[in-house]
Amino acid sequence: MHRARKRFGQHFLRDFGIIRAIINALNPQAEEVIVEIGPGLGALTLPLLAQQKKLIAIELDKDVIPILAQRSQSLGSLKIYQGDVLNFDFTTLVTEQKLRLVGNLPYNISTPLLFHLLQNPELFIDMHFMLQLEVAERMAAEVNTAAYGRLSVMLQLYFTIEKLFDVPPEAFDPPPKVNSAVVRLRPRTASLVEKIKNLNLFKELVHLAFQQRRKMLRKSLEKYQPDFTSLGLAPTLRAENLSLEQYIHLANSLSA
Repeated sequence: MHRARKRFGQHFLRDFGIIRAIINALNPQAEEVIVEIGPGLGALTLPLLAQQKKLIAIELDKDVIPILAQRSQSLGSLKIYQGDVLNFDFTTLVTEQKLRLVGNLPYNISTPLLFHLLQNPELFIDMHFMLQLEVAERMAAEVNTAAYGRLSVMLQLYFTIEKLFDVPPEAFDPPPKVNSAVVRLRPRTASLVEKIKNLNLFKELVHLAFQQRRKMLRKSLEKYQPDFTSLGLAPTLRAENLSLEQYIHLANSLSA
């Protein structure tokens, strides 16, 4: 029996009710290109493949791949890519159709992976991920809250984010020490990126602001010397006090 490996951040999902709830939330349709990240031993993969008959998976752990391949043989076509998803080029999977992503993400890579996916957000129809509850709350956080941060701003620039349901530790083997949650990310119908004059400047401002989030923005952004008064912003504001739209407005004013 394959044991979960700490270095891979493995916690294998074993609760059939949670598995079914994820598949119901995904609501997969025939002929869609669905990619599972971190299939592990196939708790989500196998019922999803039985329903879809075709699935793509990306798995780092070489030792689980033969197990997964053997278990899926009679269910349909499972294409497994072995490697680190943080280095995976998702453009290689897109032909005529965009991708739908699903996965029980290892806690140790969830935030870096989300930023990796932002390199090509146009490739995806949606994403359904299970990850640490704290990360899920940061993703969907609103302005003026403690959870609101760089991850909130950058993800919400491209996606609408919905926390679907919480998942307790006992749904996994071995159980993690924290609660988890399933989230849905969908591309915004009206692009906010198109409103930004200089995307690199916007990213830099958000990074600097939250890198020193306890400081007032007049300090953390002093290299740009923004005129807060002309923008209708108090110079005493901190990073978590600016909405996504206000960050866009600030970046555009500096770009001009």
